This record gives sequence, structure tokens and C-alpha cells, in this order.
Amino acid sequence: MSWEHLIWFAAAAIIFWVAAAVSAFRSKRVWPTASLTLVGSAIFFAFIIGMWISLERPPMRTMGETRLWYSFFLSLAGAAVFIRWRYKWILSFSTMMSVVFICINLFKPEIHSKSLMPALQSVWFVPHVIVYMFAYAMMGAVTIFALYLWLRPRREASDEELGMCDNLVRIGWAFLTLGMIMGALWAKEAWGDFWTWDPKETWAAATWLSYLLYLHLRPRVSDRNVLFGLLVFSFLLLQMCWYGINYLPSAQGASVHVY
Repeated sequence: MSWEHLIWFAAAAIIFWVAAAVSAFRSKRVWPTASLTLVGSAIFFAFIIGMWISLERPPMRTMGETRLWYSFFLSLAGAAVFIRWRYKWILSFSTMMSVVFICINLFKPEIHSKSLMPALQSVWFVPHVIVYMFAYAMMGAVTIFALYLWLRPRREASDEELGMCDNLVRIGWAFLTLGMIMGALWAKEAWGDFWTWDPKETWAAATWLSYLLYLHLRPRVSDRNVLFGLLVFSFLLLQMCWYGINYLPSAQGASVHVY
């Protein structure tokens, strides 16, 4: 399996994701529609597994490789939201975002060798990255939903819709917390300290605190513009934590997280 095979697996997965998005608006049956999304996700996951076998290491080293996981988990997040809350549009948005990241990978695959640097040869490497990618996907889904509610004309968000935002943030924040704990244990093993305020760690802490602020303000703030604005701001911090750190002068040559 190689990057050249991505287009075929991605095309097959996208066909099922698009079919699910269309079915969500045309059919009232939840599980047949959700099954289409899950089949597409399974096809895409088969490519990830194939790359894992081919590279003889987890495909999690480069930004291109982590985008594979983000597309996969975003499709799962969309399916989970659709199954739980029956929002028809979520599959269209999750499909659109997954396709965007797939297209980025097709034009910029960021291929690397099979070898991993010593710091990445840790038992914490796989669970840490998977947990974080799932958290990022959940926060991506809640951001899309928040923007939809924020910009939707004529009708304010209901308490049920805000509750859905809360649930997604709680799940995503829990996984962010778990990822940070795993990262601290990994850092202790690799570099001798649990936390060093490396640029990556600093932005991760800022992201974690921003979402925590939302959870604390949610029961106390009635202005929904503030709440939705905070969710969008938190997601921007997450983007800095994920890939923006690679472009900051403060991280070049100084951050142990820029490989």
C-alpha cells in the first residue's frame, strides 16, 4: 500500500459518505443512512491499516498522516451525531470537511520514510495520537454545529441544540485531557520531564483551558453569541496546537514536537 492508492480508497469512501448525506434528507430511517457513512469510514480505515502495514509503523508521524486520521474520525463523529440527535445536515458537513483534508493529502502527501526517530518509538505514540485526533474531530464537529446555529437566520438555538454542543465539548474535552496525560507520561519517558512548556505544550494547555472556560461559562452566560464565539475561538487555538505550531518562529529549532 502506498500514497498512490489513496485516491481509490478515498473515492470509494466519499461515494458512500455522499450517499449517506443525500439519504439523510430523503429517508427517515436512521440506521440505513448511518450504515452508509460507516461503510465509507471502514473503506477509508482499510487504507490507513494498509499504510500502517506498508510503512511498518503507525501512519502518524507527518501532518499528512494525521490528516488521514482526522478525516476518518470526523466521519465517525458525523455519524455519531446523526444517530444520536438526527441532525440531517451534519453528514453533509462532516463529509465536506473530510473531503477537504483528503484533497490536501492528495496534493501534498508529505511522504516520509519507514523509520521513526527514537522519541516516537514509544508505547504512548499510537494511543496519544489516536486520542488527540478523535478529540480534534469532536471539536471540529461541534464547531461546525456552533457556526450553523450562530449564523442560522430567523431562529435562535434551542436549549436542546445547546445541550448537544455541551455534550460534544464534554466528550472532546475529556479526550483532550486523556491525550495530555498520555503526552505527559510519554514526555517523562522520552525527555525526563512531564511538562516543559514547549511551544506545542503551551498551545495544548491554552486549548484545554479555553474549552474548560466554555464548560464553566455555559450555565452562567445567557448571551449565546459569547458562547458560540468562544467555541470558534477555542477551535482556532486547537488549529495552532495541531499544525500552526510548525510555522511559528518560536518553535523552529526549539520545539521537540516539530519533527
